[in-house]
Amino acid sequence: MAYCRIDELAPEEALLFEGIVQAAMGYLGPEPEAGTPRRAQYDLCVNAMVLDAWDRRGTAGAGKSSVENPSFRRMINQLKLT
Repeated sequence: MAYCRIDELAPEEALLFEGIVQAAMGYLGPEPEAGTPRRAQYDLCVNAMVLDAWDRRGTAGAGKSSVENPSFRRMINQLKLT
């Protein structure tokens, strides 16, 4: 929540937020061992995915486009392929 700059969530938002976190972690696969560089990369990717999903909830629509951060995509690809 700190990464997303959220101090407090309403009860109905807490469930959604936790679902977004779980979805990001599930997408990236098993959590690496704590204290390793790989874990830092994993945590950064989870945080970025959660922030993106939280900020974009309910904003999908025709004519809207977004540009993905290429360094973020490279980190995710590395985690997924190793």
